[in-house]
Amino acid sequence: MPAVTYELIKEEKHTGARLGILHTPHGSFETPMYMPVGTLATVKSLSPEELKAMGAGVILSNTYHLWLRPGEDIVEDAGGLHTFMNWDQGLLTDSGGFQVFSLSDMRHIEEEGVHFRNHLSGEKLFLTPEKAIHIQNALGSDIMMSFDECPEFHQPYDYVKKSIDRTTRWAERGLEAHQNPDRQALFGICQGAGYKDLRLQHAKDMVSLDFPGYSIGGLSVGETKEEMNTVLDYLMPVLPTNKPRYLMGVGSPDALIDGAIRGVDMFDCVLATRIARNGTCMTSKGRLVVKNACYARDYTPIDPKCDCYTCKHYTRAYVRHLIKCDETFGLRLTSIHNTYFLLNLMRQVRQAIREDQLLEFRQAFREEYGYNKPGAPAF
Repeated sequence: MPAVTYELIKEEKHTGARLGILHTPHGSFETPMYMPVGTLATVKSLSPEELKAMGAGVILSNTYHLWLRPGEDIVEDAGGLHTFMNWDQGLLTDSGGFQVFSLSDMRHIEEEGVHFRNHLSGEKLFLTPEKAIHIQNALGSDIMMSFDECPEFHQPYDYVKKSIDRTTRWAERGLEAHQNPDRQALFGICQGAGYKDLRLQHAKDMVSLDFPGYSIGGLSVGETKEEMNTVLDYLMPVLPTNKPRYLMGVGSPDALIDGAIRGVDMFDCVLATRIARNGTCMTSKGRLVVKNACYARDYTPIDPKCDCYTCKHYTRAYVRHLIKCDETFGLRLTSIHNTYFLLNLMRQVRQAIREDQLLEFRQAFREEYGYNKPGAPAF
């Protein structure tokens, strides 16, 4: 048996949405799920206890960053990433590929791997598919990612074709290098940019390698929401129904719902905590920038419909005061709220799937959130 399995509970009648359970060595979790991002083995400003209380099941850490600091050997000596960061539930690590390829002016790709420079020190580094797997084996995450190239959505066709062929070869090398398949599941990543034939070809190539789960990469990198949904529309039907499907780097409320409608099981994104640090909050009525002057005397919660810790105990006026004064507690309060908001949104999505009401839920959410109005929010 693979380390991670997927149990399909229900398919919604009118969409491709799936209600399921992701079984991991550190617990079983309902899907569709949102996974908070803890790049450096911590979700910024939040404790593991707070995340667990909010209902987080799996969180994500970053192979590239943990390789540089503190080093996978230190994490391994500590007993693995779960012990190191005091998280006893699901852990997913990405391969580091996206971070390496985002350093476009600092790297050189060849068949063996990627030469690039450490973005902190400038030191020359070389990352191969085998090295990416070795690092993740040492970290001990429940779910690992294959090393891939993430081409931009509108790259030339010939470039993307060569890229996906190389990524397939890298995936084969990663599978061969994987040391702990009974304790860690290695997912394949489907690329192909914005080209339907390449997307379908690469998905079929990945499926032929029989990974225990499949990730959809190369989305939420500059394309429109319509372009992303179009890719999901034709890609989901070719992925196995008995294995989890993970849409990488997507976490805006509308994209979570739209992805779930199309059959995605897992999502992650840094959006919740990143925008929280500048005082931007997700609420049932849409985006709210709590540091704005209009909230200086607003003694209501960030979202009156929310029952997160922040909304139960603090007002917009107080949170605004903290953020304007650069008090860390203010950033914690907005981060708690936004993370809870997305976790709670996915609870509502799962309930809507149970009731075969996801399309109706989507319509009601969009109307209340403000997506259907002129000048709709960016997320």
